[in-house]
Parts: sequence; C-alpha cells; structure tokens
Amino acid sequence: MTHALTPEIASQLAAIALGHVTREYPHKLDHVMAGPEDVKGPRELHPLFHGSFDWHSCVHGHWLLARTLRLFPGGPGAAQVRALLEAQLTGEKVAAELTYLQRPSSRGFERPYGWAWLLLLAAELARYDTEEGRRWSAALAPLGDAFAERFLEFLPRATYPVRAGAHTNTAFALALALEYAAVKGDARLSRRCAEAARAWYGRDEDCQAWEPSQDDFLSPALTEAECMRRVLPGPEFRGWFARFLPRAAQGEPATLFLPATVSDRSDGKIAHLDGLNLSRAWCWRSLAAALPGGDPVRARALDAAARHLDASLPHIAGDYMGEHWLASFALLALSDGAD
Repeated sequence: MTHALTPEIASQLAAIALGHVTREYPHKLDHVMAGPEDVKGPRELHPLFHGSFDWHSCVHGHWLLARTLRLFPGGPGAAQVRALLEAQLTGEKVAAELTYLQRPSSRGFERPYGWAWLLLLAAELARYDTEEGRRWSAALAPLGDAFAERFLEFLPRATYPVRAGAHTNTAFALALALEYAAVKGDARLSRRCAEAARAWYGRDEDCQAWEPSQDDFLSPALTEAECMRRVLPGPEFRGWFARFLPRAAQGEPATLFLPATVSDRSDGKIAHLDGLNLSRAWCWRSLAAALPGGDPVRARALDAAARHLDASLPHIAGDYMGEHWLASFALLALSDGAD
C-alpha cells in the first residue's frame, strides 16, 4: 500500500469529508444548557461547524478540505472543495461561533482538543497565498484569535498534564497550538506552550507505555514525544528522546511498535483504535525525521509507521463512527512535512 500523498488519494480523503462536514445528524453536542432557551439543534448553535457528528470533527474535516485544496489546487474534486469552503468560511458564520464561545457556560467548550484543531485550521488557511485563501483566512482569524487567547489564559492554570489517549490529551493540544503559533508568528503563545511542555514532560524518563486502552486514538507516549520534538532544539530533543524511550532501538516497549486491533468498527469508542494507528504513524514518521540517518531507532520508527498505516488506512470509510473523522488523521500522517 502506498504511503505517499498523491492528488488521487487527497481527492479520496476530501470526498469523505465533503460527505459529512455539513451533515447535521447524527450529532453529539458539547453543550451546556443554562435554561430552556438553550435547547437548540446543532445548526442553530453552530452555523459553521454543525456537521461531522461533533464540533471538533467538523473543524478538522474543514482542515482536511483546506489542506488538500492548498496542496493540490487543480486535483480531482477541487472545485467542490473550493465551493464548500467559500460557502462555509464567512464572517457571518464565524461571528455566530464567536457568540457561542462567549457564553459563560462555554468556558470549557471543547478544551483542549477542539481548541487545538481550530488553531490548526487557522494555520492551514494562513498558509494560502491565493486571493480566496486569504479571504477565508481573514474570515476565520477572529475565532483563531479567541482560541489562542483561551490557551494563553488556561495554560498558567493547568498545573498538571493530561496523559490520556483521547480528547483531553494536553501534548496533542500543545503540538497543534505550537504549529499555529509558528505559522502566525505568535511568540507569546509559542513561549507559553513551550513552558508548559517543559514543565509537564521535561523530566520524563523510561516511559513504560501502558497503552493502548480500549478507546485511545492518541498514543500518550508518542504524542508526548512529538510535542517535545516541536519544543526542544534538535540535540536537546535527541537527548530527551533517548532518556524517554531508552530501549526503542530494540523495539521496546513493544506495544508502541504494534498496530492496535480493532474488534468492532461500528462501536464509536472501539473505532478510536483506527485513529490510534493513524496518529501513531504520524508521530513515528515525524520522530524518524528528527533522528540522524544512522540512528537505529529511525529505521524502526519508519517500519512501525508503515505497519500502522497498513493496518488502518483501508478502514477510514465504511461506518460513520469512523468515517466522520478518520480521514483527517490519515491526512495528518500522510502529509505532515509536506509544506
């Protein structure tokens, strides 16, 4: 199976996202109701991000579309993607999302996973050098600014990291926020994310990698390593990584090198494990690129990435429990470093 992102593969991933980013139901809301006036449906609450089963999946579905279009502007299906982004990324819809965010009961809305994906979408749009891309980027910018401010306000209060393999994972959120900060030139956000990462993870050693759990879609171990790769200068990172996974050259802990088994893809939580395989592939590929060519861990990392992709790339569509989000993680693994 090819692991290169081609225009054809990008088009296939975009077609999956086009099938759900405006599909309102079924839907799982992250919504606190302060009174009966808050009993509303997804489209009324979120005129922009009401599809894809939940808010954060809709955000990264839009990221998938924006990224595939930027990388392959003349590829198959590009016209449909362009039309959808033009219809969705408007000042009016972004303003409605901001209004929702400003509700007192929305303080913890989508923290930190949805925050991070919104910043990655904003970063992707900021990379465009076309008139339409600049228009979409300007439209979304106020929402990106709002979530960047939420990170800045929250991180000093976040005494401890969250090492779970799902939405609350703090290393994944920092990694995406750092990418936004780099693209946007936000030195304050970059500094605060780096300070948090060093405080939370800088002294970690000999990771035992007690994973996967039944509903992981992120590797607590590898996502932490990927976060630290973005924070630490090359030599410092390699020293930290050697302490964090000191037996990686021997393929230990073995669980990090073996794809997870997915027993029931119609079960939304168990289907998370396909996401684990894809996000591990993303991490292993990125970590391999940060290691010297002769480092024995590099070859093991690339082999592990390939095996994880082979295990789950064939299953990103077919059941809506995975279809509404897995293509984004496939694209993350296949296109990271493409800029």
